[in-house]
Amino acid sequence: MKTNMKTYETVIGLEIHAQLSTKTKIFCSCPTQFGSVPNTQTCPICIGMPGVLPVLNKKVVEFVIKAGLATNCTISKHSRFARKNYFYPDLPKGYQISQFDLPLCQRGSLTVGDKIININRIHIEEDAGKNIHDSSDIHSLVDLNRAGVPLMEIVTEPDIASPLEAGAFMRKLRAILRYLEICDGNMEEGSLRCDANISLRPIGQKELGVKAEVKNLNSFRYVEKALEYEIERQTKILTDGGRIIQETRLFNTQSGKTISMRSKEESHDYRYFPEPDLVPIEVSDQWINEIRETITELPDQKTARFVRDYKLPSYDADLLSLEKYTADWFEEAVRLGGDSKQVSNWMMGELMRLLNEKNLSLDKSPLKPNLLVDMLKLVTDGTISGKIAKTVFEDMFNTGKSASEIVKEKGLVQISDLGELDTVIDEIIKSNSKEYERYKAGETKLLGFFVGLVMKATKGKANPKLLNSTLQKKLST
Repeated sequence: MKTNMKTYETVIGLEIHAQLSTKTKIFCSCPTQFGSVPNTQTCPICIGMPGVLPVLNKKVVEFVIKAGLATNCTISKHSRFARKNYFYPDLPKGYQISQFDLPLCQRGSLTVGDKIININRIHIEEDAGKNIHDSSDIHSLVDLNRAGVPLMEIVTEPDIASPLEAGAFMRKLRAILRYLEICDGNMEEGSLRCDANISLRPIGQKELGVKAEVKNLNSFRYVEKALEYEIERQTKILTDGGRIIQETRLFNTQSGKTISMRSKEESHDYRYFPEPDLVPIEVSDQWINEIRETITELPDQKTARFVRDYKLPSYDADLLSLEKYTADWFEEAVRLGGDSKQVSNWMMGELMRLLNEKNLSLDKSPLKPNLLVDMLKLVTDGTISGKIAKTVFEDMFNTGKSASEIVKEKGLVQISDLGELDTVIDEIIKSNSKEYERYKAGETKLLGFFVGLVMKATKGKANPKLLNSTLQKKLST
């Protein structure tokens, strides 16, 4: 689908649901562990039995306040819950407890690149259960383990102008939530998911166009792909003189297209009213300050410090600061004596390559900071060459052994003995007399030919600096 998109500009707003990393649910003591046997983490409260009353988990409020402070929100001293009424098989009460007119956090922002993206609100709500559809069966099943799991919803203003910007905002938000340790950000398990609202309007027009909402996007790539498709779809409709219908759509990951799900609800369709079984939330300045003091260095601050203190390029600092564990791994390696740029290069190069190949996260890697630093010392003191170091590094990653052990076991010590190197070079020159004469006649590019032969003869163990200087001297005599 190819259309001219210059006539219209894109307006995007995101509604991001983040599952909070509490041990128990929001209104009862049922556990929140992912992957348990269906319907084993339930009680009369979360399955909506008559006569039961919810009790608010204080840790949920603390986590959402922490998120609000980290995203520059104003924390409401007085907020309350509301009932959001709708019928769905995985919602046993017939309503969801959420926040409506008085959310806990309001008017925040995040800076993405050079742009400020405003946050309208962050509010608390409970999750619904999960419907399971098996194509081989005529029935659908309902798992209520997730019912009552605490969520916070982060709602942006319609400030996002492109799919890439939407993806960048989500990546930054996820990094912050993981740094705060209030959400694990695991999108495959549904811990972080996004509803994206998108509309188009003629360039220069202030009034927003009619929006479509794409529901339940559970990866950064899908967010970007779904929005790209919607821009194409809506542009074609408008270019052809049609009208956009306000509706909710789903993204088909196989076809890369969005499909209509239902007409878009308005807030009045949910018949919100204050939740009668819960008292309002009152937040004191003292509690806000206590929570503020628990917030440590966040990604942007860490990036700036890595540039300032370790003299790293911004690109390196950004990548190393994206995950707290990665940043801590880097700093531990530097603390143990590693050169900051060398450590960064090995982490972003060979280490990330091997992690990707093995589909591992850094915290599962057998290669720890001390092993990298020990290997770098062997390179610095000339024990092994940079080329051999790559082989040693991969062996360390696969076995967890130290560089010294591997070098000793495989006999990889670099040849820096001039006498031993002289013997090898003399033999190579003697065996390649024609090339030697051509070099002496002015074909100096043949130096690489001789270097390669010596490296092959020494199995890559010749000291490169010593080899080059010695070889040039012998070839010139």
